[in-house]
Amino acid sequence: MKTRILVAVVGVPILLYIVLCAPEWVLAIALAALSGVGAYELLHCVGAVNAGGFCRLTVMFSTWMVLCSWALHEWLMPSMVLYCLLAFGIAVWKAGEIKFAQLMAGMFGALLIPYAFSAFFSLQGLGGHRGYLLLPLILSFGCDTFAYFTGLAIGKRKLAPKVSPKKTIEGSIGGLAGNVLCGLGFAYVMNRWFGGTMPYAAMTVLALFCGVVAQIGDLSFSLIKREFGRKDYGRIFLAHGGVLDRFDSVLFVAPALAALLRILRIG
Repeated sequence: MKTRILVAVVGVPILLYIVLCAPEWVLAIALAALSGVGAYELLHCVGAVNAGGFCRLTVMFSTWMVLCSWALHEWLMPSMVLYCLLAFGIAVWKAGEIKFAQLMAGMFGALLIPYAFSAFFSLQGLGGHRGYLLLPLILSFGCDTFAYFTGLAIGKRKLAPKVSPKKTIEGSIGGLAGNVLCGLGFAYVMNRWFGGTMPYAAMTVLALFCGVVAQIGDLSFSLIKREFGRKDYGRIFLAHGGVLDRFDSVLFVAPALAALLRILRIG
């Protein structure tokens, strides 16, 4: 717990600075770096880091895709096609050394992880205050935090024992309730002081939906870890684990939230 608190004390101010105050290129580089590290962690989990060129190719494209989404949109689709051709080309050249599960992990790492992190650019493109970029983080970390402490306090019935034995139904409900509180608090601050127009009823529904999405994201990455016998994806955040341990929920919530806000035109 002390290590978790230490990481939060150091990490939260840095995160707030990057999202709210830093030049846009700093945000882009930070997201690209997270994407590249996440891709490496996934390949390490499935045992593909020793596949030399395949691992380096995946990490390189994972970072490149985020930068394309930020400033080089015309290169995005050609880069996706190029990665697929190169990845399968290496797999054929290696003649069976790269398993299909590892190849699919590479696709996930080079294409889907950067797509999820790039959702922050989509949120920024909706206009409004830059503070709205915090919403995917709040509706992910808020759910995780409330679920953790609720489960610790009163959790009894297992939510998904074969996937994540420590998660409970009580914790899940607490996470959803906490997410609503976090969402309403965020909406109040934005509406009161930063010119926001977020309806509280809409935020309640949005927070509940994102809470469900966040828990699916959390359990999905836990499922992958369990299949390959891993406890954590990495140690970059010390007790919090790696990028995929800390941002697993965000990778699901950010694109879902960007799509919903674009459709509903709220905020």
